[in-house]
Amino acid sequence: MLPVLRPHGVLKDVGAPPARLVFLLQDLEFGGTQRQALELAARLDRQRFHVELWVLRAGDDLLPAARARGLTVTFLSRDAWVTPRALAHLWRRLQAAPVDLLFLLTVVPNIWGRILGRLAGVPCIVGNCRGGAAPRRQHERLLWPLAHHIICNAAALRDHLAQHCGVPRRRLSVIVNGVDTHHFQPPPGRQDGGPPRALALARFVPDKDHDTLIRAFARVSRRQPQAELWLVGDGPRREAAARLAEALLPAGAVRFFPAQPDVRPFLHQAGVIVLSSAAEALPNVVLEAMAAGLPVVATRVGGLAEVVDEGITGYLAPPRDPAALAEALDRVLADPAHRRALGQAGRRRAEQDFSLEAMVRRHEAVMVKLLGYEPGG
Repeated sequence: MLPVLRPHGVLKDVGAPPARLVFLLQDLEFGGTQRQALELAARLDRQRFHVELWVLRAGDDLLPAARARGLTVTFLSRDAWVTPRALAHLWRRLQAAPVDLLFLLTVVPNIWGRILGRLAGVPCIVGNCRGGAAPRRQHERLLWPLAHHIICNAAALRDHLAQHCGVPRRRLSVIVNGVDTHHFQPPPGRQDGGPPRALALARFVPDKDHDTLIRAFARVSRRQPQAELWLVGDGPRREAAARLAEALLPAGAVRFFPAQPDVRPFLHQAGVIVLSSAAEALPNVVLEAMAAGLPVVATRVGGLAEVVDEGITGYLAPPRDPAALAEALDRVLADPAHRRALGQAGRRRAEQDFSLEAMVRRHEAVMVKLLGYEPGG
């Protein structure tokens, strides 16, 4: 049976050097969690935190962005997968120099970072639960005691951990994702001319359920033959999605694009962002689209209902229901004025509730409490 840890601080006296804070990620491939990690790591108070990024395997998509933000990045392995060599390097690094706080992001770091961090005597381990399937994949029922605290990016995830995994609520915090509303803005003079476009920015993996989206858009195409579906992303199910689209959609109705470091050109050409996920928490892409003035059509999973105001900023459909998703897309794509009103409301919501500054300050408050800083220390 795993030992139960009790939260405790690593008390930092006034005038002490910054706490050594290590972010542990699986990779730096394009992904919402990776982007959010860079934004958070770059904005933390340097008087309190000395920040490092440790990465378990190859995947360099966001490495230039990390370096541009002045972040120190250490690859524990350049293997294609998380191998025993990467875990051995992690173990040696944890033992070589004291880490005050180990901050774990993505599934594999949340497993091995807790186990090896605990064995190495790291005094403060913060897990993150950020995806709809994360509680199962991270084995939270077994491993939650090895984290001093767990941060969720949606209240739905917090409630699941408390009700189904037995995590005490005092060990849980909800910190919603943040979006840079200066970087993501509506284009000047967005035009309603041209074909109405539905844009999906998502990796081609089972949780994103592109099959349901393609089946839904086949229904949309019959009623709105000018409408287009743009699919942006990489992943193992991309070819399968392309084959399904070729079988169900007319020529020219769908376009595939690889993942991009800057998605703003796609957001500026779209009429609606669509997410057909079967499992989610609070995806960054929805916040970025709202900040860019786009309405949202998504599935009612995870924390999406906490973000999308039905009929005000967009619409939600049940997961794995092509007919319901098609109806929501039809409603938005067929009416430019309604589309514009939804997008404007989404932009206001992004500015008011999902700023990067608020996200960073909330993380700092949790870390300061765990580390035992006195106010002003």
